[in-house]
Amino acid sequence: MKILKLAAVGALLSMASLCQASMIITDGNVALGVNDLGNLNVSGGNADVTGITGVGLRYISDGVEYEATYHGCECEGWGVAANGSSGYANESRGTSGLSLVSFNSTATTATSVTSMGGLLQITHAFALATATDNLYQVTVTIENTSGVDIANLLYRRNFDWDTSPTPFSEFVTIAGTAGASAVLGANDNGFCSSNPLASCSPQLGFSGDFTAAGPNDIGANFDFDFGALLARETFTFNIFYGGAANRDAALAALSQVGAEVYSFGWSGLDADQNGFADASGAITPTYIFGFSGVGGVVVVDPNDPNDPTPVPAPASLLLFGSGILALFARRKRYAKL
Repeated sequence: MKILKLAAVGALLSMASLCQASMIITDGNVALGVNDLGNLNVSGGNADVTGITGVGLRYISDGVEYEATYHGCECEGWGVAANGSSGYANESRGTSGLSLVSFNSTATTATSVTSMGGLLQITHAFALATATDNLYQVTVTIENTSGVDIANLLYRRNFDWDTSPTPFSEFVTIAGTAGASAVLGANDNGFCSSNPLASCSPQLGFSGDFTAAGPNDIGANFDFDFGALLARETFTFNIFYGGAANRDAALAALSQVGAEVYSFGWSGLDADQNGFADASGAITPTYIFGFSGVGGVVVVDPNDPNDPTPVPAPASLLLFGSGILALFARRKRYAKL
């Protein structure tokens, strides 16, 4: 099935530029609109089930497209901070402190390389996940390009869930943060700045791990502290974007790629998250936003509950284990903001 769908989009390869300001990439199951700085939300795609043509994160089922983040606030973004400086990119909440090194793309991949002053170089490499066709994997590599050691490498990724077919009315779940040593904090506010040095308080009061907040117009914000990064060293972790027919299928996809922390967004019409509106039976996908390499435990596949195994903390955290206790203390303070 995956080979057939890749063949269907293969004809687009010749039209994909090697150097563009943005690109809509797809494998026929999931589509992402990727800007040159590595954040999502790009205009000019196909009309989704609601008629919107902008693309952020989309799930595609039998040729019908379901958009999850372009409606309303184009708030998906990311940011890094180190030694008191930060850089971030977000179409609606502002972009600052980053310069573009390169942006290369094909019909199914995109790679953004940016620089934050002379301190960091950040690469976001978007490609199809090898274990499942429900997810795109973003390999994030952050290099300390300076001659100065970094005590705490911070990273934020956030967006406002706006889930078709009912944008502005969705349920949101965040899970896995309690057992992930690199998670500094997480909450339901998708409208925050992507600057990791800016405060971000919960929108409806939901922070840390929570299930089915809503229905309301809410999102997901994740803050990470990856610990020390020595001069000229690199740190790598993964982000996952995608969609599935329902909750169980979404959990299975995350399990297949070894994700540890995640957020789900889905229509406010589907309280039991089975993939169909409770009253009308309309299709209501579960949209996926996840992470691995953040010191957590692999997500449980509901169809194979004996599969998951603990994942060790990232290498930088193992080298600087004394910082872990401080992370838990900061997480408690974050929840009180």
